[in-house]
Amino acid sequence: MEENAKVQLNVRISTKTYDQLDEIVRYYQENTKVGRVYKGDVLTDIIEKSYDIMEKQKKRSVGNNY
Repeated sequence: MEENAKVQLNVRISTKTYDQLDEIVRYYQENTKVGRVYKGDVLTDIIEKSYDIMEKQKKRSVGNNY
């Protein structure tokens, strides 16, 4: 799949989670210099960072099995 190809994601989340996402978006907006920050961009950033952490943990756990 292309790096820039987009897929629309329609999910239901709790009001609390939505409010937390809004707060994170505001934080990104106030603390980055990239201009307008969108919820999709914030979610992408969070998912990519979480994925990187997961991959590092998987590599560490595989290394510990030997």
